[in-house]
This record gives sequence, C-alpha cells and structure tokens, in this order.
Amino acid sequence: MAVKRIVTNIATGDVALAQAFYGGLLDLRLVMDLGWILTFASDEAMAPQVSVMSEGGSGTPVPDLSIEVDDVDAVHRRALELGLPIEYGPADEPWGVRRFYIRDPFGRLVNILAH
Repeated sequence: MAVKRIVTNIATGDVALAQAFYGGLLDLRLVMDLGWILTFASDEAMAPQVSVMSEGGSGTPVPDLSIEVDDVDAVHRRALELGLPIEYGPADEPWGVRRFYIRDPFGRLVNILAH
C-alpha cells in the first residue's frame, strides 16, 4: 500500500474567499471548482507528509498548515502588499528554515517556510 496524496480540507461557508489567499498570495492553480469545493494545486512534485506537534517551534503555536515555498521573502512581501497581517516572523529558525505565520481567510494559522 502506498499513500499517493494528502489533502487538507478547510471548512467554510464561503469558498470564494480562498481564491485571493491560496491563488493570489501563493500562486496555487485552481484545479477543481464544484461550487461547494475549490481545490488549489501546484505543479511541483511533493511527497505526502503528516506532522504531529506539541508546539510550533520557537515558542509559537502549532500552525494548521505548513506551506513550503521557494522564496519566503517574496511571499512575505506579497502578503504585506495585500494588507495581510503577519502573526510571526519572518524568522530564521535554528533548525534551518526561514518562515512566517499568517492566517488564511478562514482563521487557519499558516506557516509559510523555505529551507
């Protein structure tokens, strides 16, 4: 048996709010729109992962999602341009990542990071 994909499901009453955040901020492509569900994807190949945490590291809360990008500072600048409040960072962490925390339109804490 092989795990082929892991999907994050976020409950909301207004799926349209996702376009600006996941599409606009992160350049994820809308790959499915059934009206009640929007699915965004990247063309990058990814290995399925599940992290279980007692804290978010560096004394931060556990994020709901972690999204690795190729240029965390570019995403941070875009978030500021969009007027999105930053909840943590950007910070260079002792375990070798640069990251910041932001909330999506549904209140989920998102860890944007680069190795």
